[in-house]
Amino acid sequence: MSDNQASAPRTKHAQLARPNLGEFGRHELAILGAPCGKIKDLAARLLPFLSPTLQVAYVDADHAAGDDAAQGGSGGQDAILQAGAAAELTDKITFARLDVKRSFDKFSQPEWLQHQSLVLVNGNHFRAQQQLVILDPAKPVEKKLDRLTNVRALLLPEGVTEVPAYLQAHLGSIEVPVLPLHNAEAIADLILQEWHQAAPPLRGLVLAGGRSQRMGQDKGKLTYHAGQEQRARAAELLAEFCHDVHVSCRPDQVVELEFAGLRPLPDTFSDLGPLSGILSAFRLDPNAAWLVVACDLPFLSEATLGHLVENRQPARMATAFQSPENEWPEPLITIWEPSSYGTLLRFLSLGYSCPRKALINSDIELLATPAPQELRNVNTPEEAEQAKREIG
Repeated sequence: MSDNQASAPRTKHAQLARPNLGEFGRHELAILGAPCGKIKDLAARLLPFLSPTLQVAYVDADHAAGDDAAQGGSGGQDAILQAGAAAELTDKITFARLDVKRSFDKFSQPEWLQHQSLVLVNGNHFRAQQQLVILDPAKPVEKKLDRLTNVRALLLPEGVTEVPAYLQAHLGSIEVPVLPLHNAEAIADLILQEWHQAAPPLRGLVLAGGRSQRMGQDKGKLTYHAGQEQRARAAELLAEFCHDVHVSCRPDQVVELEFAGLRPLPDTFSDLGPLSGILSAFRLDPNAAWLVVACDLPFLSEATLGHLVENRQPARMATAFQSPENEWPEPLITIWEPSSYGTLLRFLSLGYSCPRKALINSDIELLATPAPQELRNVNTPEEAEQAKREIG
């Protein structure tokens, strides 16, 4: 056994980067400091301003149902659950309802709400990473200061003009906006502003780990522009918009990519086609959005990429161009938001490795392509020669 092997620390589990999730999602706000009815009323008044931009969920507890169950009642369960069903899924025509006999826990909560871009939480019952505090004298938060870990605003009901001394002491030197409780539009504007400021950073990924079987040689090494390899050109285009750029590759390509001055990202998911590279990127950083571009798009321009980035919608699972050939999205020139990681893994668990299928069946921003000819990929020697003639 070598010295390195002998001294290497043993780990029970793989070292994985974890997504920055709270109790219920990536972006969550607990509302507390008022009776439950007033909290729910505020959430309802905020929704008309938030829902055009964000997918919003609301989390609450029904203690009346619990009290009913404790007294021998049904606890709100219908006949099917009372008869022993573990779950009931009902198509309510205008919405769907899933009732499950399963308690809340830190793993199921984010799973249930994984498609929501903002979660509003009744803070009287549950915690959340950030808080809105209503200064209602009927429900002081003096005994809940441990829940006030990241207060984003103080909300003054009518007749309340001052922040209690105990709360001022708790907040210390932190400056927190103070807004009137009745002004739902101003509160929503603050929420939206902070939500956009917290949008995930954009990282770049060039897909260059394919076998290029139809081409007969590595498509990433082909040159169309002044002798520059296509994988390097794609990385250069992405660098204009991304914090950094990685090149998805097979493990046997790592050394040559490093020698070429590129940053290789070897596939940690194998034999899944383009999905291998996308999932490997999210395994590296599940908290970033990944702007993914295939290496076989020699006509792609900075202007077209810029159009994609400028029209990015972080509240949706992805932002993609519509294929010029049909109504489907183009998965290999797409911004994949962090929420897409779980979606892609779910499709994989169902036996699908096609990223396009995940896009088609998810909430995405689908853009018309400003220059349809730029999305033309090159897969065969004949197409490569034609592309070289056109590019000059």
